[in-house]
Amino acid sequence: MLESEEKLVERLRAGDRDALGQWLNVRRGPLLAFIERRLGTALRRKVDPDDLLQEVNTEAVRCFDEMDLSQRDPFGWLCQIAERRIIDAHRRFFGSQKRDAGREVPLTAGSSDDSRAGLIDLLVASMTTASQAFSRDQRQIRLLAALEKLPEEQREALRMRYIEDLPSKTIAERLGKTDGSIRVMLTRSLAKLQAILGEK
Repeated sequence: MLESEEKLVERLRAGDRDALGQWLNVRRGPLLAFIERRLGTALRRKVDPDDLLQEVNTEAVRCFDEMDLSQRDPFGWLCQIAERRIIDAHRRFFGSQKRDAGREVPLTAGSSDDSRAGLIDLLVASMTTASQAFSRDQRQIRLLAALEKLPEEQREALRMRYIEDLPSKTIAERLGKTDGSIRVMLTRSLAKLQAILGEK
């Protein structure tokens, strides 16, 4: 008889490694759906979601003994691993392509000054750099801390705009908002990050 998911989660939170493989199998469908939602169109042409799922499972097994899941949602932990793998994959396939200022469309008139462009470049670097904090400079660390202060929807909109390079209309469709409200959200989010970093 198969164990209930609740029992498996209890065992995971108690540090029971033997429960991990079974639980990963139980959560395979939802985790694959999460990965497929997060993959942009361009990255989907390069990466198979099942391959990313396998990488996530491997990483989860590798670092399980170092994790304290007693107060954490184990599925949320897996989603964080998946998000890092997707960012790493994006960096691997697209990170070497220099951002072309000519392709960058200003969100609003007057928003394409040097300061704003510098913030966007820093944002992209921060969100696509490998996860080890020690490899980042202090401005990136500060920016990541600032990003954590934004609501999740704003972080997701920034990620889709500047990491996936999606137009605001597509972001609006994905988030169930109007194109205009997304443009305002992106502009305000960048302004808030800029203020936190003290960039004038």
